[in-house]
Amino acid sequence: MERNLFTADHDAYREVVREFVAREVQPHLRRWDIERSIDRQTWLAAGKQGIIGLSIPESHGGGDQPDYRYQVVVIEEFAKVGAASLISSFSLQDNIIVPYVKDLGTEEQKRRWLPGMASGELIGAIAMTEPGAGSDLQGVRTTAERDGEEWVINGQKTFITSGINADFVIVVARTDPDAGSRGFSLIVVETGTPGFTRGRKLDKIGLHAQDTAELFFDNVRVPASNLLGNEGRGFVHLMERLPLERLSIATVGLACAEAVFAETRRYCFERNAFGRPIGDFQNTRFQLAEMATELDVTRAYHDRAVLALNEGKLSAVDAAKAKWWATELQKRVIDRCVQLHGGYGYMLEYPVAKAYIDARIQTIYGGTTEIMKEIIGRDLARAEN
Repeated sequence: MERNLFTADHDAYREVVREFVAREVQPHLRRWDIERSIDRQTWLAAGKQGIIGLSIPESHGGGDQPDYRYQVVVIEEFAKVGAASLISSFSLQDNIIVPYVKDLGTEEQKRRWLPGMASGELIGAIAMTEPGAGSDLQGVRTTAERDGEEWVINGQKTFITSGINADFVIVVARTDPDAGSRGFSLIVVETGTPGFTRGRKLDKIGLHAQDTAELFFDNVRVPASNLLGNEGRGFVHLMERLPLERLSIATVGLACAEAVFAETRRYCFERNAFGRPIGDFQNTRFQLAEMATELDVTRAYHDRAVLALNEGKLSAVDAAKAKWWATELQKRVIDRCVQLHGGYGYMLEYPVAKAYIDARIQTIYGGTTEIMKEIIGRDLARAEN
């Protein structure tokens, strides 16, 4: 089915991204996994090439291009070479951290952080999850108390993407213990602030090159001016930006599934068994046919959601639908592709094996599949009452 999402400008940008991937990404993937880290030089090269920071205003060093379709191009090209850790790191920066600073920051905050993110010199993170608070953000126990012209932060965060390498962290903290959902605020803590420490780099099943960490805040004092957005509106600020975050995860899910499917399709007609390509057996063809259909149908919904996001019309419910469906499809497709590879599918030298372990987190972070269904279900119930 013909895809009508992109224009000639997007196609030209795709060539730029492909060249970047061939030069700065593909040769280093194996080493990054072994070292459990992505070079800072890669971030700088991405900033120079306009691979990150594209939505940042030109006045702050970015490309001044808010069209999310350019992000789709980057994700798709990275997915083709299995750069899942880099996708996750860059997507966090561009589709979560940048929008928070760009939309909520004061002029002084924008001048302080946006140019560095555009150039790749600054890496940001957001600290929401705690040992006892994951999907239920209202269970956050990290506190921030006002003391004159400072905030004093105490608490612990975990599973924080880019937590080791981040130069600054947007911390979700309870600033009014008696205000319920209106008692949360977003406060920025920068590297080197006394009392702010990082725990161990967490050892994950997949996404080995992406650093994920525990963070600790022990009487961390930051200027009152590090408040991002409005005091007491942190929960609202989070909810307002979840559609982009969740669509970006859906984009990754679809792109990675398509990349693995394309590789598996080739494999099925190159690998022989019983004197003929395994793609000539009916069961294999039916498996490929089913996956091709599911991917095409999912792509149609995804692309419609992308256009809705660009128009400012993507609802939280529609983003939740895209997120849970695309990520569950990613798991399902990759699992079937492993099966079609047979024993080779279990060998990490084959892209399908690495994709298998990298995909598992997709249905968990950004809101679990169960939470996505609850969001959709509540909306259906409201419509009936």
